[in-house]
Amino acid sequence: MRVSMRVLSVVAAITLVPGSVLLAQAPAAAPAQAQPQLAPLPPEATANPMVWSAKFLYQRDVKNMVAAADAMPEDKYSFHPTPDQWTFGKVVSHIAQSNGALCAALSGTTAPASLQVSDTASKADLGKALQASFDFCGPVLDGLTDAKLADTVTVFHRTMPRAMVLVLLPVDLADHYSQMAAYLRLNGLTPPSAQPRK
Repeated sequence: MRVSMRVLSVVAAITLVPGSVLLAQAPAAAPAQAQPQLAPLPPEATANPMVWSAKFLYQRDVKNMVAAADAMPEDKYSFHPTPDQWTFGKVVSHIAQSNGALCAALSGTTAPASLQVSDTASKADLGKALQASFDFCGPVLDGLTDAKLADTVTVFHRTMPRAMVLVLLPVDLADHYSQMAAYLRLNGLTPPSAQPRK
């Protein structure tokens, strides 16, 4: 193995001169390149960082899920990859009802009855329930602040901090959107999140 004279001189300096500073031996740093300017965060991001972050993820999920529900043909709402997995319609029905339960816990209100929809309902009815659940949750998140997150609430027969419910909302949506995306692909359709940007 060939070792350059420069490397040997650095090793010698380390060995022969204890405590020596080798900054002079370091190669010159490459000139800094201009970094693109990032948009500043909105005031809400610093005033209520937890709520703002959850809303950011939630809004992405809303867009993708509504588009996924619209993209799946009605005759495929009964599709499920294996006998043990939910149908596409069941996923949509579950999301509407889960959104209702989580956002009711966040707000201390009751979810609209329109969110209770059968998984065998028509595509139109399931789509309406899904949209109604997002219409219910949007104002709930808009009225929430980080100061309220330590309060305890009850959801799904469990008591937990409101912060946990806030975290569960986008986590649950991301989980079920991944199901919807997989079901679309198994039917030869491209999920909304994989569509080319316009």
